[in-house]
Amino acid sequence: MKKLFAIIAVVAMVLGLTACAPKETGPKTIKVGIAIYKFDDTFMTNYRNEMKAYFETKNSDTVKYEVEVTDGKNDQVAQTEQIDNFIAQDYDVLIINLVDLTAASTIIAKVKAANIPTVFINRQPSDADMATWDKITYVGAKAEDSGTYQGEIIVDLWEATDSKVDKNGDDKLQYVMLMGQAIHQDAALRTEYSIKAVEAAGIVVDKLFEDRGEWDRVKGQEKMATAITQFGDAIEVVFANNDDMALGAIEALVAAGMTDVPVVGVDATAPALDAIKNGTLKGTVLNDSDGQAHTSVDSAIKLLNGEAVDVLQWVPYVKVTPENYEDFIK
Repeated sequence: MKKLFAIIAVVAMVLGLTACAPKETGPKTIKVGIAIYKFDDTFMTNYRNEMKAYFETKNSDTVKYEVEVTDGKNDQVAQTEQIDNFIAQDYDVLIINLVDLTAASTIIAKVKAANIPTVFINRQPSDADMATWDKITYVGAKAEDSGTYQGEIIVDLWEATDSKVDKNGDDKLQYVMLMGQAIHQDAALRTEYSIKAVEAAGIVVDKLFEDRGEWDRVKGQEKMATAITQFGDAIEVVFANNDDMALGAIEALVAAGMTDVPVVGVDATAPALDAIKNGTLKGTVLNDSDGQAHTSVDSAIKLLNGEAVDVLQWVPYVKVTPENYEDFIK
């Protein structure tokens, strides 16, 4: 009997020690939901890929970031459903590139009710929307600067000693403007400030054609072809709100044998840098997708940790020309 009690005591002691021993645990998983307005946008493809890669560098023995990225396919209804799914699945933090800015107030109300910190990127909600909660921020670049840099690139070409921009010698700049989506603030600001920069240099402008290529290369080509049909050799310069439309415009110009018309874009995507190298694109403006991606990720982590972040966070644009384009090739 004494032996039996001794055995029971030993077993009890072992069980007690086991219960008190610290449990083996892995890193804490943080669920990150990223909603992109559409995947077949060159700039946003670079942006989302860099965010995913940068989150991987943040993984450690104590935390692991589980990242899910959704394609809104340029449909706000579809994107809202994707965000609703993130909320229903208790995601810890969201990064949102809205399809339609008019949906911002609705989306902010949803994430606020769910208490999910959120970073908005690329498309800036209104100040009034951003003021409705203290766990949201916006990361982007000042679009007026990109327009100004585009205008300055054209001014430099106009003023060059060997300039052939003023083809008809009338001391006026006849131009075509290819714009992004009407719902995107960058389209309006790039359009406005590119021309303001030209006029500030004392150059008289004459708008021949203006239409929306919706950030799309194929649509940019189509709109440029229409402009060529209407105005032909009278076109002296093409401003495009982004590189995809600029490259589409170049395709139309090459097809029409009008390779002497300068084209400028925005984003400094890899295809655009190649076009500068081969001389078909006269300049672009770096919309720093890597810098914005890193700032977005860092901001998401800060919000998760309860740290304060600025409501608006700006990543500078950089002018890119044939003289410095090699600095931006990855």
